[in-house]
Amino acid sequence: MNAVRERMERMGTTSVDLLQFHWQDYTDPSYLDALQILRDLQAEGLISAIGLCNFDTIRTDEICTQLAGAIVSNQVQFSIIDTRPLHGMADVCEKHNIKLLTYGTLCGGFLSDKWLDQPEPDLYSGNLTPSQRKYLDMIVKAWGTWTLFQSLLKTLQTIGHRHGGLSIANIATRWVLDHPFVGAVLVGARLGVSEHVDDNHRAFGFHLTAQDNDDIEAVLAHSNGRTIITSIGDCGAEYR
Repeated sequence: MNAVRERMERMGTTSVDLLQFHWQDYTDPSYLDALQILRDLQAEGLISAIGLCNFDTIRTDEICTQLAGAIVSNQVQFSIIDTRPLHGMADVCEKHNIKLLTYGTLCGGFLSDKWLDQPEPDLYSGNLTPSQRKYLDMIVKAWGTWTLFQSLLKTLQTIGHRHGGLSIANIATRWVLDHPFVGAVLVGARLGVSEHVDDNHRAFGFHLTAQDNDDIEAVLAHSNGRTIITSIGDCGAEYR
């Protein structure tokens, strides 16, 4: 309680719109006790809503069952490459009426026009950000190959052209947003370096067609995307 109040004081606010809760060690079930304390703070009016961050399917279901109505969201990684939320988490979201706040939607910028027709970068060249190294490792070691990834980028570009010249990033973002259990995507930006605000706005106002999704699925069928959860674990496993 004191930690929440101290941070509210530092932010100069009297309430928090959404407090997201992460827990490192599942062998310690005290996360349920901690969440109950947050509910008490919510009852006092200090917190408007409580969300989870990088909780897996089992623990999300457990928390939402025991603390019925307390949780509104879970922030996890979800993209055309990383489809782990489709394998259990989506059902939990529907069961408990919660939404996912998703990051990694553009895989550190790899799902963009910039990387179309480009050679596979050197993971250790020093030219990639830590985020990009993480996503490149997932793309070429867990999901598939750089050649297959190029096929995916080309397909997304073709779909973008169908929709009036939208970018690869727009199509990749829309693919995530079109899932009903997704509440929002969290697109990373580096102020003054890589913001793409105007382009990101273009992801709204359209939906992918059945043909678009079929074309994307035709590429994904050649990847390990649908079984990636068995190699790297459920949502948030990479942080534990």
